[in-house]
Amino acid sequence: MKTIYKKLLLSVLLLPFSVLAQSTLTGTVTDKASGQPLPGVSVVVQGTTNGTSTDFDGKFSLSGLKNGQVVVFSFIGYKEVSETFTGQKSVTISLTEETNELTEVVVQIGYGSVRKKDATGSVTQLSSKEFNKGANVTAENLLAGRVAGVTVNLGGGAPGSGAQIRIRGGSSLSASNDPLIVIDGLPITNNRNEGSTSILASLNPNDIESFNILKDASATAIYGSRAANGVIIINTKRGSKKLSVDYNFQYGSGNQINQIEVMNASQFTSFLQSVSPAFNPANPSAYITNRLGVPDPNAAPGTFDDPTTPQIEGRIISDTNWQDEIYRRTDFVDNNLSIRGSLFNVVPAKLTLNNTFQEGLRLTNTFQRTSTSLALNPRLFKDHLKINFSANYVVEKNRFADGVEGTAIRFDPTKPVRYEPSAFSGFFEYQIAGPSGALPAPQSPRNPVAQLLQTDDQGRQDRVFGNLEFDYKFHFLPELRAVVNLGYDQAYSVRTLFRSANGVATADLDPTDATRFIGRSTYLSQRRTNKLLDGYLAYNKTFGKVNVDATAGYSYQVFTYDGYNSGNKFDVTPNRVPVNFADPDVVLIGYFGRANFTFNDKYILTASFRRDGTSRFSEDNRWGFFPAAAFAWKMKEDFFKNSNAISDLKLRVGYGQSGQQDINVGDFYLPRYNLGFTNSQYNFGGTNFQVGVPQSYNPNLKWETTTTYNAGVDYGLFGNRINGAVDVFYKLTEDLFFNETPYADGSNFGNQGPANIGSFSTKGIEFTINADIVRGESFNWNINFNATRFERRIEELVADSDIPTGSLPGGIGGRSGVHREGFTPFSFLMYKQLYDTTGRPIEGAFADLNADGIINASDRYIYKNPDPDATFGFSSNLNYKNFDFSFFMRASIGNRVFNQVKAGRAYSTYALSADAQLSNIPTSYFDNEFSIGAAETILSDLYIENGSFLRMDNITLGYTFPKFLDGKASLRLFTGCQNAFIITKYSGLDPEINNEGIDNTIYPRQRQFLFGANVKF
Repeated sequence: MKTIYKKLLLSVLLLPFSVLAQSTLTGTVTDKASGQPLPGVSVVVQGTTNGTSTDFDGKFSLSGLKNGQVVVFSFIGYKEVSETFTGQKSVTISLTEETNELTEVVVQIGYGSVRKKDATGSVTQLSSKEFNKGANVTAENLLAGRVAGVTVNLGGGAPGSGAQIRIRGGSSLSASNDPLIVIDGLPITNNRNEGSTSILASLNPNDIESFNILKDASATAIYGSRAANGVIIINTKRGSKKLSVDYNFQYGSGNQINQIEVMNASQFTSFLQSVSPAFNPANPSAYITNRLGVPDPNAAPGTFDDPTTPQIEGRIISDTNWQDEIYRRTDFVDNNLSIRGSLFNVVPAKLTLNNTFQEGLRLTNTFQRTSTSLALNPRLFKDHLKINFSANYVVEKNRFADGVEGTAIRFDPTKPVRYEPSAFSGFFEYQIAGPSGALPAPQSPRNPVAQLLQTDDQGRQDRVFGNLEFDYKFHFLPELRAVVNLGYDQAYSVRTLFRSANGVATADLDPTDATRFIGRSTYLSQRRTNKLLDGYLAYNKTFGKVNVDATAGYSYQVFTYDGYNSGNKFDVTPNRVPVNFADPDVVLIGYFGRANFTFNDKYILTASFRRDGTSRFSEDNRWGFFPAAAFAWKMKEDFFKNSNAISDLKLRVGYGQSGQQDINVGDFYLPRYNLGFTNSQYNFGGTNFQVGVPQSYNPNLKWETTTTYNAGVDYGLFGNRINGAVDVFYKLTEDLFFNETPYADGSNFGNQGPANIGSFSTKGIEFTINADIVRGESFNWNINFNATRFERRIEELVADSDIPTGSLPGGIGGRSGVHREGFTPFSFLMYKQLYDTTGRPIEGAFADLNADGIINASDRYIYKNPDPDATFGFSSNLNYKNFDFSFFMRASIGNRVFNQVKAGRAYSTYALSADAQLSNIPTSYFDNEFSIGAAETILSDLYIENGSFLRMDNITLGYTFPKFLDGKASLRLFTGCQNAFIITKYSGLDPEINNEGIDNTIYPRQRQFLFGANVKF
């Protein structure tokens, strides 16, 4: 019995220890979508300081756990997961990414950042997950159509070519309308070298983390002198503490999808026979068919065509589709390797290696980019000093190809591409006999295939750019930070052109002997540099219910440009004068400040200013002052506190001014004298002196100033599963630049030049909605839709005078467009076509709008304009288990296009010429059967067409193997189609053009079928 009592007593004494026993929990944390392990996940016991984090393989071990305690797993960008400990030894946790959470999204603004929910201006962020998919060779492609108020028009299909980017329609008539682009804190120039295709061609799209688009002046004014057209802030990817390797491969095969419809050989022959003078037996050689094809070497001398027979005697007739001949199937290859990790377990780092190769549809046209980028982001002194270093070295190689589409459309389809008797390297050319051999026939088109193949136009650009930023948080005053940002950008390019002497389509004549070809060889080098120094103080502190975030600083930036042009090195006469050139340095100096006041996390007031100076203007006009103010009110708690439907509601209003000084002359305010060429001299006393030629100048040039008013609402519904924004805006630009302003006779050393001449306005509305249609364990579907409508009007021009714009179709009849008070810039100025009772246009019949009995230029009227009534973008992303499917489309409604291909070519007389050669014409000729391209006919409103379109930019289907290589990696395979289809009523090649709405042939866009793989370790 005593033994039993002793055992019972021992059990009672040990009971508390068994209750308080502690255990260890191990496990793995993975990404739910990909199955990949997540390093750096925080694993903490709720309500305690006991915690750890996952290692590179997503594994963790947490000891000291008690039954009933809750373990919380959290990671930035993922939903938090809680797990109750009940004695289990191991767990596997899957984290799901957050979607559409506005509250914690941080957007970049000028010289700082702010939470999206606290932004007072019109600012949109586009993260890498939202980028357009597909063959995105340049950065612009990533955001085309994705942001309300931002239009990205590629303008054609040249490989690596830049796009025309416009934010809310731009703000100028002839100064730059390009937005300011800032890469990792470095504002870059919008001017490119000749050896490159575009300013962003040197930036690897795979390296971009996010775009932040600043649209209204309350957001952009802090950039002052260059922000009138909006700001695009590009952030590249940074280093990380954990090692990760990402390899991406993509291949595409492209082809031509449509052509300008012109006649084939049979149609062309029948057409010529129907419109040419009747056959004259007395002069059989003059009949039109004897100009078709090439001579038949087997025909007897003096053989001419007999039109009464079905065949064409004495000629060999080809059936050449010249558009087919100048284009080809293309290849696209992109390889990208990104390594992120921590050097010496101290310095977060990222290294990216990229090679991109793309062929253009035109024969010989290629683009190749090889880039290396490095980012280092050390944190020192317990995170008091943050250093961000980025460096990029990019080699861009191009082989350019002449725009021969116009010639291909025109060239006689009965001629062959190659013709053995030709004196020009075996290519068919129109030729005549000369004293020293064959000469090109005058006023004749040249073989477009020969022009491409016999021209070697090479460009190479070496570009180095990056920045070094020091961000120091004071130890004695942690609310205050000092930031210094040093930026550098240098682009050096060389472009060489070689054209053989025996290729008539591409050769130059000897200046001293018009019967001899010398070919062409040129060398052009250019160097642009951009140096930046920014320094500012940032203060952030909360006083009770008021948070103050203030910034004040100084910016200095200088741009230089110089180069060398050899001229034609085959020209050994004194006419060739090699030129070393250098533009005046452009210096920008700015003083800026901004203050954000937030009361009770509900009311937010922002005020900013910038005082800018530019070297482009005289001392009297050098400085500009650009203020801005904005207010935001988070209305959710006041009006919908208990609403389950409305999860976020914020009202924004803003006002601000921003400037523009980006004109194409650097010192036009100064009187200047240019030294004449060596072949332009005066002789004094037997000595030749080069002359000094006075140049036009304007000391009164001053800033363009754009004032913007903006009001908007940010909204979120049902836990922000549906969210977006609505903005309305009004912009007024005053003191407009115009480069071709007429000068009064005798008032200057030229007839025209830059001046400030007037004002114009833009008003519009933007709408964006993002929606998680389905959000589940294995199936997710997200869509995005945006719409923009804006209207531009010229408010004032000097003396209410019109300014001609646009093209001069046919070289006669005046320009096709006009700037006029009260109308949209670049409006079309046309004659009003008259029609018969059947609706068919009457050739040469136009409305006498001023009723003076004469049809002349006074009867032209403004008919439509190239601006769209509205633009739209729509994307869909669907995930089902390991499958993903996405597509993206864009639409433009109401834009008009002047079809100059039709206007200048669709006439019977265009095909016939007594002093030149036969020319093919568009089959649209048969719509109206006009015979003469008179000045009035070419400028008929008949040729203003509706350019509305819906384009499917990309369709992508992918599948992910989450446990590739025994779980060490994930593999995603994908396929897709770029430029899948377009729906439009426009009869030309493509309605999406950026040449003021004028279609005079463009480089066609190719359709590409894509295949690729992405491996993540």
